[in-house]
Amino acid sequence: MSSLGRITVVTAPPDSGPVPQPFLHDLVSCVKAPTVVLSGADGQIRAAGAQGLLSHDRRVLSELRVDVDGHEPEPAGHGLRGAGHAHFTGIVRHLGDPGADPTVRLERQRCARADGVADRLELVNNSRGPIAATVRVHVAADFATAAEIKHDGAQRDGRAPSSPAPGRVEWDGGDLRTTVTAPGSVVETDAGGAVLSWAVELPPRSSWTADVEVIVAFADGPPANAFGSADGVGWDAVAVAGRSDLARLTARSVDDLAALALSDPLEPSDTFLAAGSPWFFTLFGRDSLWAARFTLPLGTWLARGTLRTLARRQGRAHDPATAEAPGKILHEVRVPSAGASLPPVYFGTVDATALWVCLLHDAWRWGLPAADVAELLDPLEAALRWLTTDADSDGDGFLEYVDTSGHGLANQGWKDSDDSIQFPGGAIAEPPIALSEAQAYAHEAALAGAALLDAFGRPGSGPLRDWAAALRKRFAATFWVSDEKGRFPAIALDGAKRPVDTVTSNLGHLLGTGLLGPDEAAVVADRLGRPDLDAGYGLRTMSADAAGFNPLGYHAGSIWPHDTAIAVRGLAADGFAGVAASLAGGVLRVAPDFAYRLPELFAGTDARAGEPVLAYPAACRPQAWSAATVVALLQAALGLTADVPAGTLRVAPDPAFADWFPLRVEGLRVAGHPLAVAVDASARADVRTSAPLTVEVAR
Repeated sequence: MSSLGRITVVTAPPDSGPVPQPFLHDLVSCVKAPTVVLSGADGQIRAAGAQGLLSHDRRVLSELRVDVDGHEPEPAGHGLRGAGHAHFTGIVRHLGDPGADPTVRLERQRCARADGVADRLELVNNSRGPIAATVRVHVAADFATAAEIKHDGAQRDGRAPSSPAPGRVEWDGGDLRTTVTAPGSVVETDAGGAVLSWAVELPPRSSWTADVEVIVAFADGPPANAFGSADGVGWDAVAVAGRSDLARLTARSVDDLAALALSDPLEPSDTFLAAGSPWFFTLFGRDSLWAARFTLPLGTWLARGTLRTLARRQGRAHDPATAEAPGKILHEVRVPSAGASLPPVYFGTVDATALWVCLLHDAWRWGLPAADVAELLDPLEAALRWLTTDADSDGDGFLEYVDTSGHGLANQGWKDSDDSIQFPGGAIAEPPIALSEAQAYAHEAALAGAALLDAFGRPGSGPLRDWAAALRKRFAATFWVSDEKGRFPAIALDGAKRPVDTVTSNLGHLLGTGLLGPDEAAVVADRLGRPDLDAGYGLRTMSADAAGFNPLGYHAGSIWPHDTAIAVRGLAADGFAGVAASLAGGVLRVAPDFAYRLPELFAGTDARAGEPVLAYPAACRPQAWSAATVVALLQAALGLTADVPAGTLRVAPDPAFADWFPLRVEGLRVAGHPLAVAVDASARADVRTSAPLTVEVAR
């Protein structure tokens, strides 16, 4: 995924052991970008693992723990009311009536905000007599960087508060400042933190409340690359009627996407999605582009902001230290104090530039206004120049990558872990690496760019189409390999131009791009539908037949929802709805196991063999492209395609998705107009929109 230390043991020294990255799967995550609050299921933020309040890649609060008379309330339940709103209930067992029934409890309402968090504490006395108690809140701040936390979860010593006052305590973290206010509390401090306390007397059948507010601010104003919170994503309210699991997954996902929205400080009206929580609250080229592309049926506002934000930071010069090149779209941006090992603005990605072109083209087709497209034509041409020149560093006609700096990412596709590109026997491919999907994206981008240049009266479309045709021919001659099950495209070519002949989910990225002929696409669809890849819970990143397969391998057997969604999109586009529906159904099957908040990835266990759904414990959640997955799956089920420049909208539900129907989706948009689609049990569609388009409904 990224630079904040995707850590593997493949290239580690022989005497080193596994890296104990902190687990996230059992934490409650309240999100409002650029802030996340990570706590236990009891609501307590303890000095343990990744728990804390994180903002701008720093842990600005490492403890927020409540006790009553020195006893921590014992958890009775919790619920996520929204992306940033959680409710926790704890039993105060040492107080109240005699007997087995709990009569005193602590209710805790938490609301994450862009600048911190607010907790409301309510001590409820349901007993027959009065109670007296001391309620205390323990707070500390260690200001560890996200990179430090992600490496091993180690807690640093809390810092002494800088300016305590009645009902208020503050920490100076250098560039960031944390202020905790708790009206009416008595404050005691020491070298490691502070305790805020209230003496409470409660009559029978009554309650007491207190508010604890944490505010985070930059001491001297935001530094470079500090993205701010966005007011919204420009979408209508989205509602799904039909299957309850699909409706719940959609509601949770759309809410999470809105909570991940950030704005560009260079133009605050431009909104994009942070890649994910808690490590990726920033601009990622590939992740933000795919999330915007998946959500185009909800409107083009997010795509516009994503395209413009990335275009402002498009490469201008050659710089090996940052992997920058003219026209190239960046990989990620960090504030300088984040502690990441990569430069604050890093361009080490082979695919983001092509994906930027594809998003511009798709947004245009969904109705991005011509004026918005026109202002991006110069960046478009620069991106296309990079694709057809600098992207091919050795002149063999394929896009490849190699980290020449010695401190960048070894792998620069979406599978960017050290062991992601490996041969069937487990040997790691040596760079330069030419990824199969990078060629597919580039082929699609060249044709998309040619269409845009033609539509807006700019020259150059002919050479782009010729370049794409030549790439398609070279790919067919070079990438196709065979095993005992037949032919398929290799995941990559290694530095010696040998095909890395492992069956992987990257096959799904080739579909729908035009790189494959119809017969080739049929072969790829067949391989994707076989049980070594289709686990029944989605698409495995690597075939279970490979020697390196590990169901908990980050890119070597796990399942990523967005990866499955890309394959579903391509399968649907190329006419293989049966395989698409099987993969989409697998993702829907696991949604309840994750409380309808799909994680970054999960284990590639076998549903058909009755193996359980397993968390990848260090997976981020929510993650933008995982949350956006459900929109891509709905689009495939509805057979929804738009070509606003041509004046058409097509809806073609496929009977392969029969168990998704009847289905009604409201809150969609096309050409800036509302769109609602209803499909009955027989896969017949009814479409409602005020857009001035010819609606084609398949019968």
